[in-house]
Amino acid sequence: MRQLTVATSLLLVAFLNVGSASASSQDKKYPTLFDPKTTILENGLEVVVIEDHRAPVVTHMVWYRIGAADEPSGKSGIAHFLEHLMFKGTEKVGNGEFSKIVAKNGGQDNAFTSQDYTAYFQNASADKLPLLMEIESDRMQGLILNDAAVGAELKVVLEERSQRTDNNPNALLREQLNASLYLAHPYGIPVIGWRNELEKLTTQDAIDWYKTYYAPNNAILVVAGDVNAEEVFELARKYYGPQKAMTLPKRERLKEPPQLAKRIVVMMDKRVREPSWRQTYLAPTGRTGELKTVRALEVLDEILSGGVTSRLYSKLVIDEKIAVGAGTYYDSGAYDQSSFTVYGSPANGTDLEILEIAIKTMIKDVLENGITEDELMAAKNRMLASAIYARDSLKGAANIFGGALASGEKIENVVNWPKQISEVTAEDISIAASLIFVEKQSVVGKLLPEEK
Repeated sequence: MRQLTVATSLLLVAFLNVGSASASSQDKKYPTLFDPKTTILENGLEVVVIEDHRAPVVTHMVWYRIGAADEPSGKSGIAHFLEHLMFKGTEKVGNGEFSKIVAKNGGQDNAFTSQDYTAYFQNASADKLPLLMEIESDRMQGLILNDAAVGAELKVVLEERSQRTDNNPNALLREQLNASLYLAHPYGIPVIGWRNELEKLTTQDAIDWYKTYYAPNNAILVVAGDVNAEEVFELARKYYGPQKAMTLPKRERLKEPPQLAKRIVVMMDKRVREPSWRQTYLAPTGRTGELKTVRALEVLDEILSGGVTSRLYSKLVIDEKIAVGAGTYYDSGAYDQSSFTVYGSPANGTDLEILEIAIKTMIKDVLENGITEDELMAAKNRMLASAIYARDSLKGAANIFGGALASGEKIENVVNWPKQISEVTAEDISIAASLIFVEKQSVVGKLLPEEK
């Protein structure tokens, strides 16, 4: 399953109004588009309901506050592997029958793993919600694993790694860049795991992971769609309430030491036809850094990379025609210290070093001269407009809310995002840029055709 990040989630969570928080906590200029109702069961399960009565459908999701970055040393890939194994059987649901049951009832299901969480979801007609809760709650603590099932699924995961990473030069470069960016923190280890460690995972490894972290007090249930919140709470008590709370290990990860040297990763591959360049810097997130800095970086990301009128694209692709693509990417929703990436691919006939110099010159201009008020206002307007458009995605609302909570996002920051974005100034962006665009806290990656 592909990793789902929360990097762009704040475009939507901006408008979530959670629990007892009221519209009075928001600037009237920024109305809430969703009004989730929340409760916590006696066993610690958080339940979030987003009522949306436009169509008789429902999205049902369970998020576990556990991901690849929580894995023990030498067991990389176990979080994602267990995600696969969750589709094996229980006493009530036979091996491989879970998805068949959902499909027979007109629904769809899947799951995904990130560095910070693992999530499972189903989409179906609203009247199927009791069934979805019944079978999902059943596998929360009732999974049955044996060597035959685990061994067969390990082959599937290894093949997934081959197809999505080992056979993709860009994916391999990203993997190497992350490993170089983080000197100690487990974000440097791929979610799918290193092949040499994946090959050694055992049935007992999977059982240990499952029994340690799959518990109601380590989970968030999100239901969005044509439902009544109080009725959903009652269903949750019926189906999830019997699941037993467990004593959970403290969520502690290795801390990143001070970085003293810029790293350069050059990868050559015969499968590469066109070169590419990127530079990734350590950057704070909503949980780890000053909130003003994070919001300023979100706006800067939009200014540099938000569409064809953004700084990088308009100058390098449209005006100077030295790139076929250029932009930035900021993952502000990670649980721990994250990254801000600048990237570009040269146009035919343009040397990679020429493009690199051009991009670095534009970053230097931001550091020395800042951004304009026109750029600032246009970026804010685009961000808020994108959030408004995003309300049409039922699953999107559930995704964003679950991802934010599972990644440690504070409710008040989620609720007040529009106001916080509106308060970002050009000076805030200049200060934030100076904090992250530090060469010794970065890694440069170059992907090149293999030399003949």
